[in-house]
Amino acid sequence: MPSGFFYIMTNRARGVLYAGSTTDLPRRAYEHRMGLLDGFTSRFGLTMRVHCEEYAMFMDAVQREKTVKHWSRAWKIPLVEKNNPGWIDLYDQLM
Repeated sequence: MPSGFFYIMTNRARGVLYAGSTTDLPRRAYEHRMGLLDGFTSRFGLTMRVHCEEYAMFMDAVQREKTVKHWSRAWKIPLVEKNNPGWIDLYDQLM
């Protein structure tokens, strides 16, 4: 099974948060950034990837996404700020 990524997108520091998972992080980040995906992320302009975790198995990334989606906002913010206190867009790290 391929590796996977869990990630969090936002529109600005401490803005609207979206948790997702994918096997192809560069492609998915590009799709979010360009508004190519219909739904929540394009509706709220979530173009900044501010958190990412890599997993050896894709299903582990999916499970992490499901877990974090049930967290309160108060729990998600420290998750981002632990490794990204400035809420910088991590997109350029992919390219």
